[in-house]
Amino acid sequence: MKEYDLIVIGTGSGMNYVYPMMDANPDLTVAVVEKDKPGGICLTRGCIPSKMLLYPAELVRDIQQAHKFGINADIESIDFKAVMDRMRSSISEDIESIKESYSYSPKIDLYTDAAEFVSPYTLKTGEDTITAKMIFLSTGSKPAIPPVRGLEEAGYLTSDTVLGLEELPESIAIIGGGYIAAEYGHFFSAMGSKVTIIGRNPFILPNEEPEISTLAKKMMSDYMDILTNYEVLEIFSSEEGKKIIAKNRETDEEIEIVSSEILVATGRSPNTDILKPEKAGIETDSRGWIKVDEHLETSAKNVWAFGDAIGKYLFKHVGNHESTVVYYNAVLGKKVKADYHAVPHAVFSYPEIAGVGMSEARAAEEYGEQNIVIGFYRFDQTAKGVAMGLQDEFVKIIFETATQKILGAHIIGPQASVLIHEIIPVLYTADQSADPIMHAMDIHPSLSEVIKRAFYSRMHVSEYHMIMKGLGLEENA
Repeated sequence: MKEYDLIVIGTGSGMNYVYPMMDANPDLTVAVVEKDKPGGICLTRGCIPSKMLLYPAELVRDIQQAHKFGINADIESIDFKAVMDRMRSSISEDIESIKESYSYSPKIDLYTDAAEFVSPYTLKTGEDTITAKMIFLSTGSKPAIPPVRGLEEAGYLTSDTVLGLEELPESIAIIGGGYIAAEYGHFFSAMGSKVTIIGRNPFILPNEEPEISTLAKKMMSDYMDILTNYEVLEIFSSEEGKKIIAKNRETDEEIEIVSSEILVATGRSPNTDILKPEKAGIETDSRGWIKVDEHLETSAKNVWAFGDAIGKYLFKHVGNHESTVVYYNAVLGKKVKADYHAVPHAVFSYPEIAGVGMSEARAAEEYGEQNIVIGFYRFDQTAKGVAMGLQDEFVKIIFETATQKILGAHIIGPQASVLIHEIIPVLYTADQSADPIMHAMDIHPSLSEVIKRAFYSRMHVSEYHMIMKGLGLEENA
């Protein structure tokens, strides 16, 4: 058995503070365990490779819209393999660079087999047994696969394996209606595949505001088929392709979809079946995510977990925040709590979607509907929006009435992931006041003006929903 001062399982956010720790303590001994390619899910098969695919898809969409502005442009062809190879080449270089940095560091021992606990503070990895008094668990997650009859036999792709495709599928059915489904639906349809999304929720992107989900479905349906409230019952192979039988959860009507490929995008699941944390006295919840306290310490003292491993917010930026919290608490001896009051997110679909802070439903529950107001403005009511030929896209801001405190913000429209950053910093001030945004000077004309105008265009919740009803955005997707 080999003893270390620190064991880190997972090379994503878990490695954020390892080098500063080694700089501060030259005698620190560190074991790093990574069963996959180093760099974490974000780099190897998550946000970075997917966004490298989504940018070419965005270019395709923009070119397809050019005729609206008097520009006649045709896409002669799309080299799908070149698009995929560019992505794979870029991330491979980063992966190799990270791997080399671990291999050349005399202070780090890298283990490339899966790790499992055999007793408290002791793990087996391959043929080796290692132990440490401090352990960081950043074990990530994996695609969740639904128990659909015939799925395994028919074969399927996941957000992991789809990155290995060499040829564009003629058609692809995506099981799931979340952000992975929306983003890959955008990508494959832009590349030329016939895309069908099959979601079991009444809304696509069910974690968004209902009216944003409804508008997203309306706009995305221009380039793909979207079925919501459908349960996939069975899949089997046929001469025509992979045949999917799905049932409407409301009417029980069954339909048949045939596609050349299936992409399963039904969420993520934990890796604790491999880790076996129960052997170390580390508690997990009913789904297998590792339980932590508000300081991110597990039920085993000095064993810390963060990132996807705890199943709270499966975003890289959240994992980075949590790694900072763990560094302060585990290494510097402080008592810092993880702060989730304003977790931002974005969906890089077409249209783009972003949000931060509370939903309207959560704000109404916490503050009372009578104590909140909604700021609302459409992109097409700004000069830049008119110039871009925008139509239904909008910004929604949620305020506490008495204090004008910003509670949440939600955007659907171009550059939503950028525009939301006008609001995020304010939500990290003491009073979350709207004043800095309202009194700042915006460039005119610019897309950012839609944010400012939403702040000035406030209304009662009932008035806002009357507008949504008039726009046809109050019905189920």
